Amino acid sequence: MKALVAYFSASGVTAKVAQAVAEAAGADLFEIKPEKPYSDADLNYMNPLSRCNREKLGKKDVPVAGKVANMAEYDTLYVGFPIWYACAPNVVNTFLKGCDLSGKKIHVFATSGGSGIGKTAEKLKPYVGSAEIVEAKLLHSADEAKAWVK
Repeated sequence: MKALVAYFSASGVTAKVAQAVAEAAGADLFEIKPEKPYSDADLNYMNPLSRCNREKLGKKDVPVAGKVANMAEYDTLYVGFPIWYACAPNVVNTFLKGCDLSGKKIHVFATSGGSGIGKTAEKLKPYVGSAEIVEAKLLHSADEAKAWVK
């Protein structure tokens, strides 16, 4: 059984949690990055014209920089991201759509400054094909991440 932790992190919080998940699971790590990196202005959700708002409201695909070359080797995938608008950022959806996830088990984890996990896993289902989303968990720290994986 081989596992991969694929994550998107806007501010570094999700990156720390993803590293803890990877450590606890003995998994490889892949950072999901947009081809065009986000600036602070792009991430200012208070500005209705900011990039993150235009992407989410426009339901736009966000091109991903790089690919997991050996996705077929993994049977378990941990997918992590900050909660944006009660779901995953579009770059995560684009990443998942671009992978063959057939037969994989997916564990979703998210970070948030105030939102709950809500229906995040349900909203990812259209992007994962026949893969099974096993669970979704909001994680606040590396310690919580390690406990969740065990």
